[in-house]
Amino acid sequence: METPDAPSTPLITGLAHINLTIPLSTLPHAHSFYGLTLGLTPLKVPVVQTHELAWFAIGSSGQQVHISTQKHEGDLISHNSSRHPCFKIGSAEALLELQSRIYEHFQRGEEGAPVAADRPGESSGEKGKEYPGRFFARDFAGNRLEFSL
Repeated sequence: METPDAPSTPLITGLAHINLTIPLSTLPHAHSFYGLTLGLTPLKVPVVQTHELAWFAIGSSGQQVHISTQKHEGDLISHNSSRHPCFKIGSAEALLELQSRIYEHFQRGEEGAPVAADRPGESSGEKGKEYPGRFFARDFAGNRLEFSL
C-alpha cells in the first residue's frame, strides 16, 4: 500500500474546540468550574441542547472548550485516565495564580470543585528540564487537565 505524499501546506491549522464529558445533571458544576474558577467565557449553545451542553471561549483565540453530558454512565472516563487537554498559560505568574484558584476551589469543596488539584508551586506530572512549568488537576467529573507555560 502506498503512502500519500504530505501536502505542501498544512491542512490542519489549529484546534477549534476540545470536548470533555461529564455525568448527567452536573452541568451547573461545569459553569462553576470552567466559567468561574478557570475564567473561561460562557458561549451560547444550540437552544435544544442547553440541558446537555456548555461551551466556553478560551480568551480571544477562537478556541473553545465544549462540555457535554454522557447519556450512559459507562461512557465516562476513568478517574485514573491519563488522557487530557493541555491549556497554554501566558506567564509563570498567571500559571501560579490559576493554580492557586483551582487549589482553593478544591479545598473549599463546593459546587463544581475539582476532585484533585496540585498544590500551588507543585506538579504531579513528570519533572525535568524537558517540561516547562506546569500543573495538573481533575475537574469535578474526573477529567484530567494540564496547565502549562
